[in-house]
This record gives sequence, C-alpha cells and structure tokens, in this order.
Amino acid sequence: MSNTVKIGTIFLACLLNLFQATALKGSIPSTNPGLEKIEWDNSLTLPDLDGKPNIGVAGAFSGFIGDNLIIAGGANFPNATPWNGGNKTYWNTIYYINTTQSVPKWLVLPKGMPKALAYGNSIELPTGILCIGGCDSTQCYNDVFQIQLIDGQIKIDTDWPTLPVPLANATASLLGDKIYVAGGQKSMEKPEATNHFFVLDLNSRNKGWIELPAWPGEPRGYAVSTSQSDGFDKCFYLFSGRNYRADGYIKTLTDGYVFNPRLNSWKKLKQSFPVMAGNALPCGANHILFLGGVPQLIPGSDDHPGFDNTIRLYHTITQSLIKKEVAPYPISVTTNIAQKGNTFFIGSGEIKPGIRTSHILKGEIIPFEKKLGIVNTIVIILYFASLAWIGYYFSKKQKNTDDYFKGGGRLPWWVVGLSIFGTSLSAITFMSIPAKAYSSDWSYMLVNAGILMVVPLILYLFIPFYRKLNVTTAYEYLEQRFSSLIRVLCSLAFILFQVGRMGIVLFLPAIALNVVTGFDIFLCIGLMGILSLIYTMMGGIEAVVWTDALQVVILLGGAILVVIMAACNIPDGFSGIIREASVDNKFDLGSLNFDLRQSTLWTVLIATFFTNLTTYGTDQTMVQRYMTTETEKQAQKSVLTNAILTIPATLLFFFVGTVLYVYYKHNPTDLSLTITDGDAILPWYIYSQLPQGVIGLLISGIFAAAMSTLSSSMNSAATAYIVDIHSKIVKKEAIGNLHTAKIATFFLGIAGIAFAYMMATWEIKSLWDEFNKILGIILGSLGGLFLLGMITRKANAAGALCGIIGSIFIQLIVIQQQSVHLLLYTTTGFVSCFVIGYIASWIIPGRAKNIDHLTIYKIFSKK
Repeated sequence: MSNTVKIGTIFLACLLNLFQATALKGSIPSTNPGLEKIEWDNSLTLPDLDGKPNIGVAGAFSGFIGDNLIIAGGANFPNATPWNGGNKTYWNTIYYINTTQSVPKWLVLPKGMPKALAYGNSIELPTGILCIGGCDSTQCYNDVFQIQLIDGQIKIDTDWPTLPVPLANATASLLGDKIYVAGGQKSMEKPEATNHFFVLDLNSRNKGWIELPAWPGEPRGYAVSTSQSDGFDKCFYLFSGRNYRADGYIKTLTDGYVFNPRLNSWKKLKQSFPVMAGNALPCGANHILFLGGVPQLIPGSDDHPGFDNTIRLYHTITQSLIKKEVAPYPISVTTNIAQKGNTFFIGSGEIKPGIRTSHILKGEIIPFEKKLGIVNTIVIILYFASLAWIGYYFSKKQKNTDDYFKGGGRLPWWVVGLSIFGTSLSAITFMSIPAKAYSSDWSYMLVNAGILMVVPLILYLFIPFYRKLNVTTAYEYLEQRFSSLIRVLCSLAFILFQVGRMGIVLFLPAIALNVVTGFDIFLCIGLMGILSLIYTMMGGIEAVVWTDALQVVILLGGAILVVIMAACNIPDGFSGIIREASVDNKFDLGSLNFDLRQSTLWTVLIATFFTNLTTYGTDQTMVQRYMTTETEKQAQKSVLTNAILTIPATLLFFFVGTVLYVYYKHNPTDLSLTITDGDAILPWYIYSQLPQGVIGLLISGIFAAAMSTLSSSMNSAATAYIVDIHSKIVKKEAIGNLHTAKIATFFLGIAGIAFAYMMATWEIKSLWDEFNKILGIILGSLGGLFLLGMITRKANAAGALCGIIGSIFIQLIVIQQQSVHLLLYTTTGFVSCFVIGYIASWIIPGRAKNIDHLTIYKIFSKK
C-alpha cells in the first residue's frame, strides 16, 4: 500500500471519528412516543335487547365477514352483580353490523348460535368466522362450527372436526393455513389449566386436530396468542395467562414462548408480559400490539389489581417490549378482537371484575406521513435527468448492433468492472441484504463474497474461452457445441429469467418510493421502468455500463451515509454497535452443522460456489461485458475489479442491516406498525429519520441499485433475442439492423414492467427467497449444461436436452419437498443437469459436435 493511500485512510478514519464525536456530543436517548399513533373511538355500542339497555357480554366470539362485524354468544350477569347474588347467564345471540355504512345499524338474531356459549376462540377465515370450544355454566365443549353470512343471512356450518378434548378459556391463532389452539380448561366442575397444544391444517381437515408438543412452561388458561414473523419464519407466539387448579391454587403468568412450525420447536422469550386475558394483534412486518390485560396478582393479597388499559408493543426481531400509551377508554378482557386492515375492534367484554360493557372499542393505527419536499424532489429529478443525458450522449455513437451490444469493444476496463459490480449487486443488495442482516445475522454474507472462490476459473478459463470464440452471446457456443435447438431453448430460458429479474428489481424500489411518497405502487413501477427503458434503448451497452458506474458510486455512498448517521444516534457509536450486535449473535456466519436444509456455513459455501460459477461463467449479462473491452487482459481486469469491490461492499451492506438492528433496539418507537414488507426497513429508516436533501440522495441510491440491474437485463435480453432467436427467423443481414435491436429492447423492457405489476399483486414474504428460486430453476441447469459441453468430449445434443428437462423436474421436486435450503437450488440444478446430461449422452447415440475446438482443454492447448 502506498504512503498516499495510507495517509488518506488515516485521514478518513479521523474524520469519521470527529464527525461521530461531534454528533454524539449533544445526542440524548430517544423519548419519541412513536411515529405512528392510534386513534380511538368507543361510540359504537351493542343494541338494546328486549327493550332494555344492553350491558354487554364477556367471552363472545367475534370477527369480520366482509365488512360486517360479528359478535356472537358470550356471558354476563343480567339481573345482579355476582357480589349481590347474581347468576352468570350464557347467550346464543348473534349481533352483526356493516361498519362501512354512514349510519350503521345492528341486526340481531336472538338464537343464532347452535347453543349458548362463551369463552371460546374465534378465527377469521375467508368463508366466515370459525368458533372453537367454549363453555356454559355446567360444562366445557369441544364444538367447532363456522358462522357464515350468505346473501345477508346468517348460516351455521357444523361440518368441522371437533377438538380432541373440551376446552374453554384457551387461546387460538391462524398461521398460514393452520389453526393453533393452546391451553385452556376441560371442565367447569373442576377447573384446571392445561398445556394442550393442537393444530388443524385447513388443507387437510379430514385429518382433524393433531396434538403437538407443549411449550416448556406451566399449564395456563386465559393466555394471549398471535402469529407473527420472527425474521426467518412466521411463528406462533404464546404469552402470559394464568395457572390454576380446582383446589384454589392460582398463579398469574407473565412468561412468553414462540413456536416455529418449520422447526417444530419452542423457544422461551426473555421479556415479562403482564397481559393475561388481554388481546394481542400482529402489526406490520414484525410487531405485536398488546391491548390491556390483567396485571400480576400480588402474592398473599386478596385485592384484585383491576384491569390494565396500557398499550404495549413487542418487536419480534429486536425483542423490545415497550409501553406505547394508555388508552383513553377502558380496554375489555376475556374477549376476542376483530381486525380489518389497520383498524381493529374489541367487541364488548369485561372492564371490571363482574362488570361488562356494551361499548365496542375501535382503534385505528394512523400511518406516519411525511412529505417528500421540494429539496428531495429536486435531487431525484436531477439524478433522473443525468441518466437521460447519458443515454442521449451515447445514442449518437450507435452505428450498428456491434456498437449497441458490444460498445464497439472500446470501453475502459475499470468502467466495465464497476458495471459488473453494479449489475450483480443491484437493489437486492441495497434493500434485501440489509433487511436479512437486520432480521437475522450474517449467515448469508458469503453468498456475495463467494465470488473469490470462482475468480481464478473466470479469469483463466471462461474469459479466454469466450474471447477466442468471439461470440456476442454465450448461447452461440451452445449451438456450435450441441445444436441450434439447445441454443434457442437456453436463450429463451435466459430471456424469461431476465424478465423475472426485471420484475423483482423494479418492484423493490417501487416499494421504497411508495413508502416515501405515498404514490400508488403501480405508478411507481411504471415511472421507474419507463425511465430505465428510455436510456437503455437510446444508448445501448455503453449507456448501460457508464450509468452503472455512476450508480455504484451513489449506491456505496448512500450505504456509508446511513451507517454514519445511524451510528451517531446510538450510545457509544460504532463500538456500541459492535458490542451489542456481538452479544446478540448478529455477526454469526451460520452453524457448522452439516445440514443442507438450514443456512449453515457449509450450505452457504456450497451454494455460493455454484451460484457464482453460473452467474459469472454463463450469464449473458456478464459474458456480454467480457466482450466490451479491447483485449482479453482488460476483460480480466474488469472482473478482478468487481471481485475486489465485492468484499468491502458486502461487508458494508450487511453492516448496514446490523446498524439498523441496534438503532431500532434503542429506538423501538421509531419502527413502523403499518409497513408489512420486511425488505422495506432501509427505506423506512431513510424516510423517517434523515433530513431533507439526504432523503432524496439516498432514495436516488435505491433507484441506482435497481436501474443498474434493470438496464443490464433489458440490453442483454435484447442481445440474446436478436442474436440467438431473431437470426433464426430472418435473414442474417437483418440481424445488424440497429432499429430492430432497439425494438427488441423496448418489448422486453415492457414485459419486465408488466411482470413487476403482477408481482405487486402477489403476497411475497421475501424477494430474496423468490429470486433464489428463480435463479435455481433457470440458471442452475444452464450452468450445468455449459460445464457439460466445456469439459467433456462425450456430451451430445440429445444428452444435453435430457439434462435440461431432467434438471427442471428435479428442481420442482426439490422446491416442493424443501429437501434442501433455497440457497442450494442453483446447486441442485447445476449438478442434476450435468449428471443427467452426461449419463444420457452415453445411453443415447449421437455424435458430439466440433469437440476439437469447443472444449476447454483443446482451446488452451493451442495458447
């Protein structure tokens, strides 16, 4: 390292420390009560019954069917309070009301339920409200039935499997297509809390309820549960409750547990949850909102502590539990909650011991709103304008398709290196990788850093191979080695993959823009896609490469700025981040256990080798760049530049996620309750915490991350179509038509935009996961096919075709059965195509084409 570089590095470190120290000097711990607030309303009340004011019911079943709020059953003391000798009465009345009407009106069915019941559980399903268990004054029941609303009429569907045992005062939640029921009591004569834990798969109702291992804690009734993501998986959460026996023993519980269905295991939570008999509501991507509850009883005291109106907030990733606010109205216990979007209703219930309320408490979570502002808008417009100018500038240099697809072979190696770097990292790096590190750890880090494992192969095998063949697309080689059918099929597969990739990289920044501005997400996709399409069509590969280089600078600069500004609001700055993240195991690289179904270190190492070998060795977006420099040596330098940049960049983007984790652990009220997409954590921080101008700059960074990949996909897909497919349709002379190349770019770009629109209507938990599935199905088999042709003499066209088909079938089975972790989908595709293709080539007769000059060892023997 030169003295100049050393001095520059030391100066930069000193500058960062000075900036951090200055910013921290006046910082104080966040006391922000929350960026999003809850608006409360208790004006809705149950209607009069038999000409008398309704006193409300506890333990009712409730939920939404469409826009109709249903409240059914329940129990109360209609004649006198219990301390005045009143007897508890159970009801089978059903109330329902359309909450969207300007003047809503209750409809009442006095005997709408099969029997009088209370203290069961309600689950909202698309077809109605499923009522589970419950009791009356004499016994508990195992009944399961559904309340439906068909053509304005209440219907009861009893064709449901009953519980294995009668249960009342249990808790239940819907997780995906499965209903979980925990705890409760089996008898009214001898009430005793249980530790039953049952599940019903809605896709296999005929199997009935299945008992699962119970949580590692005490039996309980009156517990609270919900389902929410823990950052990895959607899980069942169980909180608080009360352990009691017929002999009078009572113990209020404040512990909490989480059950992971994928791992079929329980884990105890660290916090104390004083929420017995209250309600829990999943909010956003990782929040659980606790509404009221009964505080812990004082040991040795006969005094009831009363009911709690506190609203608590638990975050499953940072595991922070805070008191958000105190509701202005009493919050009922022993009731069920109904939710519709950001609005929830607590239906009647018990507000004091023995006292019910007829009020239906409504809460609405109001999303945080912040205007984009003039400064941010100007910054973003200037960025867009610079991209358009670059496209216009290079459009004047386009004379033929060689210029359009290869840049005339005149691009500088360092610019090509930055372009390769920008293309491979993209918006998936800028948003999804920080989101992964924020929600989990660094176990995925080697996926990007794994480029170092394949650099020697790319530098000394693949680049010389393609340069000597002088191909425009990688798939030209497949025709020379196998057949034109193989070439066309693989080129089509690549084009389909790029259309899907365009959809993903358009959808991600569209989420960010939607978060920041509130614009319709479909409008965002259209604006982003059309702008990218314009400069890509005009300037060809030169515009793509130069804009990629510009976007890399913004990409890295934005990430560094986020780290610095977030660190300035964390106690002890960078040292505090490293210390706290280490304690919480946020730097873990994965388990050393050899389990290919989990993201262990071995899984990641195997996956990253095959993924990077496929991407850098056979992906047209990369191969095309190897042909844009003047010499083979310059092409090698460009790949080496990318490899050198990838390591610090990967560390940076994973560190961004870790910094956000520590920041939100200290500032939990700054998290969003309404954003349901876990990949949006970085744009949420940018939007909610950074000042004017900086927001515009970093939103431009998100655009940069998307467009660097989007433009590459458009150009390379058009290249593949013109050279590999269009050449089979028209005469060879027409291939060099620049106008035709731009038309192909236009239509393929439009296809990518259309796919992004489709994705916007899908419910996708993690775009990183979906991307790896697509990568495995399409590119995995292509990687195996290229290697099959390059290193074997025996492989023929028939065997290659069998390899492709067999690989796709195996991939579909692997994905369906989840035999391996999703990171290994590319590996299974690669290996299965190679093995099946090689074996089939031995079995099926056929002469291998032109092996003398189309295998690696023959080419290099001539060097």
